[in-house]
Amino acid sequence: MLGLARTLRRLALAHPHPLPDAPDTARFDPGHEAVMMGYDFHLTPEGPRLIEINTNAGGLLMAHETRHPDFAARDPATTRNDRRLTRLIDTFRTEMALFTGSPTRVPGLMAILDEQPEAQFLYPEMVVAARLLAEAGMPCRIVAPDQLDARADGVFLDGQRVELIYNRHCDFHLETPTLARLRTAWLNRQVCLTPNPHAYGLLADKRRLIGWSDPDHLRALGCSETEVARIATLVPRTRLLASLDPEMVWKERARWVFKPGFGGFGGRGVLIGDKISRARFATLDPATTLVQRHVPPALIPVAGASPLKSDVRLFMYRDQLLGIGVRGYRGQVTNFREPGNGFLPVRID
Repeated sequence: MLGLARTLRRLALAHPHPLPDAPDTARFDPGHEAVMMGYDFHLTPEGPRLIEINTNAGGLLMAHETRHPDFAARDPATTRNDRRLTRLIDTFRTEMALFTGSPTRVPGLMAILDEQPEAQFLYPEMVVAARLLAEAGMPCRIVAPDQLDARADGVFLDGQRVELIYNRHCDFHLETPTLARLRTAWLNRQVCLTPNPHAYGLLADKRRLIGWSDPDHLRALGCSETEVARIATLVPRTRLLASLDPEMVWKERARWVFKPGFGGFGGRGVLIGDKISRARFATLDPATTLVQRHVPPALIPVAGASPLKSDVRLFMYRDQLLGIGVRGYRGQVTNFREPGNGFLPVRID
């Protein structure tokens, strides 16, 4: 899994070609990458299969808590000795250094940005992240878009300039009206935004899976036959619905999952083929719907209850592994509010 994540990042950086219809924000290279990338896998008897990549992957601190339940209440000295947390904090320093071109530059005021952050399931994680960053000498606030004042000379919060924004918002291309001024400030290099639309376009745009699951495309990227075989095995076949015979797809629908639109995340909007009705299938826009070979999630037995579905998320920064999380859930992967759902302890033998 780790090898695949590193290989796909290498291919994306070596061939940073914008996808068709990519907005200007995806084409703009800010000179740095993205904190907290998430590579999501389903485990099968034949091995892991990459389902999707996310740029604003939350959950690393929650996954950490499953192994260290007391970490959020530790004193700062103890936290500084935690190698995994230190690596995480250092990613923000690296992003600021790459953005400014100064290897010793540390961000001043930081902001964790999300839509209505206090209403988000992972808001407690944001609170812990803000505290850890502040303890490391990088003061940090959690904000909604309307709290930021994006001006020609920078982005401000209560009159103080924000130098780095940890972006948890799911408007990946900064296209909504509430983010319009932030988009302009970012394009003008007035603020370090991480993750950002460029990183999303390189790795997390779901259309990238089309090429990575196509052996001919991989060969065109210069991959060896060994790499082609390995990548095409680990990335389930993904195609644009418009490129396939719809009647054939309908007949074989149990072998596919359908992903309408290109901006989905966390399994939202995914339609399992054997559960889709003919009427719903007919509403799918072939030009904006991906179809991916169905790889069922592994099941975790639970005494006295139905089993949990599961996936494995690698949290990455560049080619560095920050942590591993296993999510257990019933229904959709985003259904963490049901008792028993959430991140599970991981033991690596």
